[in-house]
Amino acid sequence: MSVPPQYQIRAAYTDVTITVYQAYGPAIGPPAARDGRFPAAWKRDRMTWIKPSFLWMMYRCGWGLKEGQETVLAVEITREGFAWALRNACLSHYVRGLHSDRASWKRDLRRAPARVQWDPERDLHLAALPHRALQLGLSGEAARLYADEWIVGIRDVTPLAHEVHALVRGGDLDGARRLLPEEREYPGGAGLLGHLAG
Repeated sequence: MSVPPQYQIRAAYTDVTITVYQAYGPAIGPPAARDGRFPAAWKRDRMTWIKPSFLWMMYRCGWGLKEGQETVLAVEITREGFAWALRNACLSHYVRGLHSDRASWKRDLRRAPARVQWDPERDLHLAALPHRALQLGLSGEAARLYADEWIVGIRDVTPLAHEVHALVRGGDLDGARRLLPEEREYPGGAGLLGHLAG
């Protein structure tokens, strides 16, 4: 099996949509899954982080067992919107050579409606892998577009999270792996990541 590049978007996607994950408590998660949109309790003026990696989401929310993250949502958004966010994103940390200087990076970060950070991808035991998973933070215009225009559908995948977790706990890694969403290299990712891979 080939080792993925350190910086690569891997995701479940169709010709027109990409699936990202978030986890919320009872005031937001169940209503969002029921209605296919976020309820009034979801604040557009706060940064919201979306994650194309199912296992990184499991690491973040503890398989849907952490307080305030009990409902795991698979949010299907347009690839057009996802590309807009990446084109308008700034890397969340300064990288010498990628940014002209620290001051200009800080200025870009303040202005950007989206930001990217790369965290170690996770395996079924939620241990860190050598390659990275994309986290995409949306604020301001990006958060509004995400909530109001990009979302195609929202599914509650908490039962899937619990089922995979149970198989992992029971030592059935092959069974757990078979249930995982199929995440492939995202097409055009390299072209979208030139200013974000660092």
